[in-house]
Amino acid sequence: MNITANAWIEAARLRTLPAAFAPVLIGASLAYADSQFSYTITFIALFCALLIQIGTNFANDYYDFKKGADTPDRIGFTRATASGIIAPEIMRNATWLTMALAFVTGLYLVYTAGWIILVIGVFSILFGIVYTGGPFPLAYNGLGDIFVFIFFGFVAVTGTYYVNTLEFSALAFWASLAAGALTTSILVVNNLRDTISDKKTGKNTLGVIFGDRFLKYEYVLLMALAYAIPPHFRFREGFENIVLLPMLLLPLAAYLCYKIWTNSDKPDLNKLLGQTAIHLLLFSILFAAGILSG
Repeated sequence: MNITANAWIEAARLRTLPAAFAPVLIGASLAYADSQFSYTITFIALFCALLIQIGTNFANDYYDFKKGADTPDRIGFTRATASGIIAPEIMRNATWLTMALAFVTGLYLVYTAGWIILVIGVFSILFGIVYTGGPFPLAYNGLGDIFVFIFFGFVAVTGTYYVNTLEFSALAFWASLAAGALTTSILVVNNLRDTISDKKTGKNTLGVIFGDRFLKYEYVLLMALAYAIPPHFRFREGFENIVLLPMLLLPLAAYLCYKIWTNSDKPDLNKLLGQTAIHLLLFSILFAAGILSG
């Protein structure tokens, strides 16, 4: 099978990578503000996060195909395995190779920061695979949102802070809530788009269990949680006004909430999904800039 580079790029789902970049950026900015920042350690942490995200995307592509979730009537982006572009065994091998590379690279962080990072890394890889794989796939049992919130929020932000400083921080915890909320909002759009096809194939996301309206409420609440964090830093943690920079994005957040509530054409949610990912990226950049300047 002749597989092009574009096929692998599409399978890696580059549009989802802000979910890996944003929490590392926020955690690193907190470490820098505490004068305990290492370029080398942060770069390796980011590289590992990106590899785990890509490996998770490969695993989703493979396991969703194996479980029959990627049917012809699916309205999401093209899946490489289901469309026949990449053979299942090749996608499976790519998953394990990518995760293995993340593990080996992450051993440097274990060497510098200790065993706790080994635990974090192993569980991050494990849950990346069992998100759609294994006998009890998280995404098929209404647990995807919870684990995305935890791993792309608390684990990624506080983990990045820890590998730089060798300590945990309450500030990193509060900041992780914003990253986790906005990353989960991307998943919410994805699940809202796919509720019909997921229900047919037995993929019991929260949208299938509780309905579309639940997901729309969830999206708005996640946005509200994220935008509560910069004011917390300003008025409770003593940062300067510049930490409120992300509030400049409130009109965009309001627009996204409006679009998700008024949408009646599920294929259009592909565009909203991309916009939600861009919103996460912009928020994290402004938040990090505010932390560094405040």
